[in-house]
Amino acid sequence: MVERLDAAARAGLAEALPQWRPAEGRDAIRREFRFRDFSEAWGFMTRVALLAEAQDHHPEWSNVWNRVEILLSTHDAGGLSARDIRLARAIDALLGEGDRGQA
Repeated sequence: MVERLDAAARAGLAEALPQWRPAEGRDAIRREFRFRDFSEAWGFMTRVALLAEAQDHHPEWSNVWNRVEILLSTHDAGGLSARDIRLARAIDALLGEGDRGQA
């Protein structure tokens, strides 16, 4: 069973994942991405899908033309877990934002 993040792990999230925000009304994090056009957004989603599948952890997301919104939460844990943080870091790395430390 995957466990939710404890208070100590949550304390460092803003620094470790500065582009990700708490999702209102959910124990989750979210981020919106903007691209030049639909094709670029779709290509990004394809790369994220491959990452997610490799990690056996799948995001909630939506796409409208050049925007992609991703919400990460671990359903098995009932909220935010280390699995979400790993996937958020991998997504950031796709954009060349790199690792910002451990959460």
